[in-house]
Amino acid sequence: MDASRPAHDVVIMGGGLAGLTLALQLRQSFSDIDVVVLERRTHPVPHATHKVGESSVEIGAHYFDTVLGLKPHLHGAQLRKFGFRFFFSEGRRDIDQVTEIGASRYLSVPSYQIDRGIFENYLAEEAGRQGVRFIDHATVRRIDLADDPRGTHRIEWSQGGQTHPASSRWLVDACGRAGLLKRKLGLEQANAHDCNAVWFRIGERIAIDDWSDDPHWRTRCQPQSRWLSTNHLVGAGYWVWLIPLASGSHSVGIVADPRLHPLERLDSFDKAMQWLQAWQPRLYDALDGKRHLLQDFAYLRNFSYGCKQVFSGQRWALTGDAGLFLDPFYSPGSDFIAMANTYICDLVGRDRAGHALAARAQLYDQIYHSFYESTLALYTDQYPLFGDPEVLPVKVIWDYSYYWGVLAQIFFQKRLTDLVLLGSLRDELQHCQHLNIAAQAFFRDWSAVSHRRNSAVLLDQAALPWFAELNRSLSDTLDDDAFKHRLRQSVDRLTSLAGEMLARATGDHPGLDGGALSALLARATAPAGSPPEPLLFAAG
Repeated sequence: MDASRPAHDVVIMGGGLAGLTLALQLRQSFSDIDVVVLERRTHPVPHATHKVGESSVEIGAHYFDTVLGLKPHLHGAQLRKFGFRFFFSEGRRDIDQVTEIGASRYLSVPSYQIDRGIFENYLAEEAGRQGVRFIDHATVRRIDLADDPRGTHRIEWSQGGQTHPASSRWLVDACGRAGLLKRKLGLEQANAHDCNAVWFRIGERIAIDDWSDDPHWRTRCQPQSRWLSTNHLVGAGYWVWLIPLASGSHSVGIVADPRLHPLERLDSFDKAMQWLQAWQPRLYDALDGKRHLLQDFAYLRNFSYGCKQVFSGQRWALTGDAGLFLDPFYSPGSDFIAMANTYICDLVGRDRAGHALAARAQLYDQIYHSFYESTLALYTDQYPLFGDPEVLPVKVIWDYSYYWGVLAQIFFQKRLTDLVLLGSLRDELQHCQHLNIAAQAFFRDWSAVSHRRNSAVLLDQAALPWFAELNRSLSDTLDDDAFKHRLRQSVDRLTSLAGEMLARATGDHPGLDGGALSALLARATAPAGSPPEPLLFAAG
């Protein structure tokens, strides 16, 4: 396909998940927009393609199925996810005798396990149907950004030995870790989260539901389909993921803090299996007879990174892994694609309407980075407590409450670009951010003295009425006043939850200092009324 016309409206470098969804969103927002996507790989790509990012959560799932209208594909060709699930199974084969965190039933708002090969092939075909010019096996060779607001950006790309020029008003980097614009503009930025990951695919289901013959354990989840969850096998300094794919393969990953589990002990399939034999022997048993079904193996050292800037009033932007990457523990990758793409679409639309961009692009960049910093706090220096069956369940409830109560509400209610409304909630949002940072530090202190009791129990999130309702509430449609009330309710809930966490921890450990969390709660206005019931699971 020829993309050498004098000027396009938008050229997207990278036709993976971030680039193709942005192309679709642009075409759905502006029916006459001319969008070109340049993708290095040849399409169609293999199923169970060699990528991470298979598990979606609520923001990303809503972006795919509702904002982009891809629900028929997700329901028909992908797997509905049975939420996150955590097992404190380090060194154990008796998975029915350890603490499990998860929901016994599906909650209201769906998320999906996404086979990236199937999905990206579909997205490329759908983009073509919607008028996007998708060019595969194309390599960007040169980038010249415009010097003035009226000029166009120019690139050169090659395909099959031939070089082609192209120009565009907007240039978006969605090429993943290659970071073409990031490297050109010197936007690389390290962060304090140092972790490594290895992952591989096995060409057969890993049937975690069959790991126990205990009928009580099997039937405490309905449906009896734990395998559809993103299963986390957790221990001190690491976690192991199990993610099913619609192609029939299963994705397995080990993510670890190198201070406790160095990459050199994990960086081949044989080493990873030896490691699993020691640390997660029940999974080792399930995989040992499937070695011949290994489909791929890869690893990443120090995978998390930031970016100094992702949106510019000079009509360039970065989305997906081309910008920043956090951590896969809560699967936030598609969430940040959804938010970045929404900001980019809004900026493109304002540019098409003749509005100045510089100030708004700068504000969007600041807000996006504040979301990044808040989410990064969930992971930085937290891996040592992942094996704590007393503290991690509380952290998971807190992290969900912060995510569903604040960030997800902003996205679901289409307030991401409403600067006036977000400005009116600035104090509340900053208080939530401060509470979260203090809570994460408190979890570390608490875990340092925790008894780490590992009871044979399901901590059932679906049995917490407020928790299930918070998930359901994402589907509400709110006017401005109701949205402000919802966010202020979230502040009250987080304040109450923090107080309950503090009381439980100091009740068990009177010498534990609440630190910054105690100080914040001492200054906070008590929420009106009292919660009708405790927010946390009953103490073991």
